[in-house]
Amino acid sequence: MKRSWLHKQQWIGYLFILPNMLGIIAFFVIPAAYSLALVFTDYQFANPRYRFVGLDNFKRLFTDELFYVSLKNTAIFLASVPVSIALAFGVAIVLNRSVYLKNLLRTLYFMPYITSGVAVAFVWMLLFQPTQGPINGLLRAIGIAQPPGWFATTDTAIFAIDIIQVWLMLGYNMIIYLAALQEISPELLEAAKIDGARRWTTVSRILWPLVSPTTFLLLVTGLIMAIKSFGLIQAITQGGPGSSTTVMSLFVYKTAFSYYEMGYASTISWVLFAFILLITAIQWLGQKRWVHY
Repeated sequence: MKRSWLHKQQWIGYLFILPNMLGIIAFFVIPAAYSLALVFTDYQFANPRYRFVGLDNFKRLFTDELFYVSLKNTAIFLASVPVSIALAFGVAIVLNRSVYLKNLLRTLYFMPYITSGVAVAFVWMLLFQPTQGPINGLLRAIGIAQPPGWFATTDTAIFAIDIIQVWLMLGYNMIIYLAALQEISPELLEAAKIDGARRWTTVSRILWPLVSPTTFLLLVTGLIMAIKSFGLIQAITQGGPGSSTTVMSLFVYKTAFSYYEMGYASTISWVLFAFILLITAIQWLGQKRWVHY
């Protein structure tokens, strides 16, 4: 009787997860399998036929200059993740203490993360306007005669995108750090204070190691989100000027939906997947040295 009841419960559990599993199969597994099959074809929307080309798409990709440009831009864009995490940790430490209007400040820091991406893009385009934007106006006011061109020049466009990404993710990272800091025993910090530990020592030797699992979580998820990031760059620069802000995800989009080369776009997307897998594996191996559970 007991075994029959357990068997019934098991089937009830399967019924509960069935809708999600169907969604995953329909919208992730089947498209991924189809995309993998397209890797070995030259399928195009304009010429809808499947012709097997073997590894030609990979040969083309590894000789494509735009691939290496997008790879470099992606690497620069990923630098925003550790910067945002470091700043968020500092802000979380400050807002975890008795600060005037700290609840309001927490809300203000978090608001950019839940704001419409298009609205964010429009506002930052105005702020970074080279001739009349307030940021360059401030730089001129403090004595910088020739401030950066930001989105108007190929040398600075990707760094302007980095600044926006740091601003966007700061609030989210800060909230996660706040949750981790509030789990630390006050007695531990009090003991460190009694032992004469200075503030920097407390932060570097106690707080930072104790929140290292949270840092690892934010680093893994942040890098994956940044590699897949598309909407912000598409809304602001569309990959320009030139190809100075064309990251890997945007390279996939342009190849698929501007040039309609689905086979080649599928190849790029699977290389992007391998890139994400490699970065995540490196982090999993490296975390044994600095993450303290």
